[in-house]
Amino acid sequence: MEAEIKLQAQNLTKKFDRKMIFENVNFELTRRSSVAITGRNGSGKSTLIKIIANLLSQSSGELNLFSGDKKVRKEVVYLYIGFVSPYLNLYDEFTGAENLKIASGLRGISNDNADAVLKRVGLFERRHDLLKIYSSGMKQRLKIAFAILHNPEILLLDEPTSNLDTEGVGVVDDIAGEYRKDRILIIATNDDHEKSLCDTEINLDRT
Repeated sequence: MEAEIKLQAQNLTKKFDRKMIFENVNFELTRRSSVAITGRNGSGKSTLIKIIANLLSQSSGELNLFSGDKKVRKEVVYLYIGFVSPYLNLYDEFTGAENLKIASGLRGISNDNADAVLKRVGLFERRHDLLKIYSSGMKQRLKIAFAILHNPEILLLDEPTSNLDTEGVGVVDDIAGEYRKDRILIIATNDDHEKSLCDTEINLDRT
């Protein structure tokens, strides 16, 4: 039996210099939890999802990930998380397949699943093309492939359908549907369709 996963935030607060971005955000997510982080531009949606991804630190409050009854050490949280965002960098001078191999090596995760996830996002036939000839939608698909490469327990999506065509949106819908069934799905968005992929909402305008 898989260990129960729990992501718990208590009074999460973030300031930049003296500017309050958000304060006292609370949630507790377990398997089959899905939440949309919403709010006006500048409300801190991307900042909050970066904190959850362990890319930024909160100013105050607690954010903890538990596997069973054990707290996951901060330095290995990345093993539990897949992350898609507009500001993740890819390498134009390498192919799609090479980008996955480089990124997985840097993160210390297996690349054995690369062909399967490239097929899943519709890039397998273009895997040996240099990234510099990829469209913006193809690059977005590659970011999604990397996020699910290690079959993480938690999937974090920041504006996941940006630059995607109808088929690409369908790929996101299918993957999001899988995660809301038996893992944890978090989407930072103001898009109504993306919000509809989640069961609950954290509106940062109301915190």
